Amino acid sequence: MKDAIHSLIHKQKQYYYSGETKEISFRKEQLTKLKEAIKHRESDILDALKKDLNKSEYEAYLTEIGFLLNEIKDMLKNIDYWATPRKEKTPFTHFGGKSYVYKEPYGVTLIVAPWNYPFQLAIAPLIGALGAGNTAIIKPSEFTPNTSMVIRDLIASTFPEKYVAVVEGDAEVSKALLEEKVDYIFFTGSTQVGQKVMEAASKHLTPVTLELGGKSPAIIMEDANLKIAAKRIVWGKFINAGQTCVAPDYILVHEKRRRKFLKLLLHYTKKWFGEEALKKRTFPTIVHEKHVDRLASMIDDEKVFYGGGYNRERRFVEPTIMIDVNMDDEVMAEEIFGPILPILFFKYDYEIIDIVRQRPNPLALYLFTENKENEKLILSNLSFGGGCVNDTIMHLATPYLPFGGVGESGMGAYHGKFSFDTFTHEKSVLKQTTSFDLPIRYSQSDTSLKTLRKMWE
Repeated sequence: MKDAIHSLIHKQKQYYYSGETKEISFRKEQLTKLKEAIKHRESDILDALKKDLNKSEYEAYLTEIGFLLNEIKDMLKNIDYWATPRKEKTPFTHFGGKSYVYKEPYGVTLIVAPWNYPFQLAIAPLIGALGAGNTAIIKPSEFTPNTSMVIRDLIASTFPEKYVAVVEGDAEVSKALLEEKVDYIFFTGSTQVGQKVMEAASKHLTPVTLELGGKSPAIIMEDANLKIAAKRIVWGKFINAGQTCVAPDYILVHEKRRRKFLKLLLHYTKKWFGEEALKKRTFPTIVHEKHVDRLASMIDDEKVFYGGGYNRERRFVEPTIMIDVNMDDEVMAEEIFGPILPILFFKYDYEIIDIVRQRPNPLALYLFTENKENEKLILSNLSFGGGCVNDTIMHLATPYLPFGGVGESGMGAYHGKFSFDTFTHEKSVLKQTTSFDLPIRYSQSDTSLKTLRKMWE
């Protein structure tokens, strides 16, 4: 395996050195091929996602396919402009020169994808990598084997492996890939594995993007529109059975709105995900039995307000709401990554800052308020990757906003132009005239020193 991986990376490096991937016309052609391949194999993708995670056609298209087609469309529309060298100002000290920033691909890129959105999170970084002119190796998750197989077949039938390749396998395969020297690593997954990726990358000083997670809060201020808050939190939490890195992980509710908010939260949970609702709609499964066990250990029956049931064999965990939770409960120890929604209550606004700061910077934060001062308080005092005011999750669905974490929730960002920038090295070039040559740089006289001081100070 190690020899095969080493040979593949060498093959891609040599192809990258040929210069073909850098041509803008070539990049557009390949992105168009990718788009057509996704559309052509849509039924295969939907079928694989159904088998792996029991995703409905609607949810799978919404979260895994449509988003990618929009990303490709945006890349094709803007790539000429994004890839053009950018002229910058030149200081007087460099008189006669002109300054430029050239957009250069890194080379061979490695994309390590997770299992929760196994198709989207493998292909979305690929769009940026190819748009920027790189080659790419994709390592899909072994926990979603059907989707992994579709990705492998789609890529193999669309691109030569010297350009884009898929390497399947378990953690040992990932380890073998990370031991090789590539030019850029893009990883999506847990914070614990992200630390190992960064450690491996450091041995070769390889730049990385880490898209991780964390406990993302949803904050309900006293003045919030509770109906909107309840609807959007229920949708954002239970989509993909809560297996979303930016799902609301817990809710902080002003104690004066406790009863009304709980009533609305319960109403929409039952309406969309209750026992009767789930007879009519598909609810995604948990990816593996061990994750069912992990989630079951977080459920405190005495604090369950709604739900709490699970079935290990069916990989099913019922949408669950827990109340009167405190920071010492097991459900608050780590990112939940499942359909369990703990609720905490606060009395004073400053408590929000203290509670959120007890955990590492989250990947997302959701604030529900109609008050600009409340908005300013939260946005200026808490650090998080990105988020929404009066909504959940939707910030990651626009190509015009960067998506990424901060601190333990990740580093780097992508989507739209930010995907292009992530896989691009900005190479600075000063073009200097030969028509004249100012002698001040060569002289060490007092007069030259005085001149320099006037210019720089």
